[in-house]
Amino acid sequence: MKIAFLYAGQGSQKVGMGKDFYDEFDSFKNHLDNLSDGDIIKTHMFEGPMEELSNTKNTQRAMAAFAGAVTDMLADEDIKPEVAMGLSLGEYGALYAAGVYDYDSYVALTTFRGDKMNKAAEGKKCAMSAILGLSSELVTKSCEEYMSNHGDDAYVTVSNYNCTGQSVICGSESAVEEMENIFKEKGAKRCIRVRVSGPFHTKFMKDAGDALETYFNDNPLESPKLPVLLNATGDYYKEGDDLSKQLIKQVQSSVRLEENIEKLLSSDIDTYIEIGPGKVVSGFLKRMSKDIDKDIKILNIDTAEDYKAVVEYVKANK
Repeated sequence: MKIAFLYAGQGSQKVGMGKDFYDEFDSFKNHLDNLSDGDIIKTHMFEGPMEELSNTKNTQRAMAAFAGAVTDMLADEDIKPEVAMGLSLGEYGALYAAGVYDYDSYVALTTFRGDKMNKAAEGKKCAMSAILGLSSELVTKSCEEYMSNHGDDAYVTVSNYNCTGQSVICGSESAVEEMENIFKEKGAKRCIRVRVSGPFHTKFMKDAGDALETYFNDNPLESPKLPVLLNATGDYYKEGDDLSKQLIKQVQSSVRLEENIEKLLSSDIDTYIEIGPGKVVSGFLKRMSKDIDKDIKILNIDTAEDYKAVVEYVKANK
């Protein structure tokens, strides 16, 4: 059995996340209780309201607190990945699994990132839309053509290449609306508006990128101790890569998850465990594995019962 850990991004959070873990497992409880802002984080996770939890400055550290605690619980059961990958914020979870920073530093970094992304988004009125049924190449080319004809006043770009046939565009409200009409004419199956609290993974996050650069200068990162796929490149971290530069780039440029998944599916990994609420990342993986008729096992850890089932499955099949 060869295992990959997958980590969810923003949008997967839900009120009540982690409460069953907290009530049942001392390890999870101790992880959260020992955080400097643990009480605030627990309130957002367990009680919400959803509007507060979904503000990126709260979402990011809540998701990190959950993911890091569960990752350590799995390690205590001698369940560790050969490879790690995450979606956007989830990349920070993958790096945690790879030993790039400790738990407190992981939550502190995502707290900082969330705060700076929240500030960078202030006053910027943008829209985001998932384009289904068109190739990433067509979506990219169409956005570039639109921009060349309209200029920065009608900014629109691809913020996420999620999986085969699904890309997400982000830009000014009018530009996104026009592009939705263009994509429908080009044969898109659907165009679905995505509710987010800011124009993430676009040039509007430059201030957040600059802030992260300063943060990493004061808090240098360790090198990953296992293979990690990076969103900004679509490829594995390579010896000598400047990881901090990749994370600075990631916050203000396209997430190349589709390429990350292609790399995973071309490997000998046969078991995938998504850590975090929802099944977004594993859903993309499942769709792309079917396209190439590859038989893999996908597991999810959203609840305490999920966790126990995963531990049981892995131990029975090692």
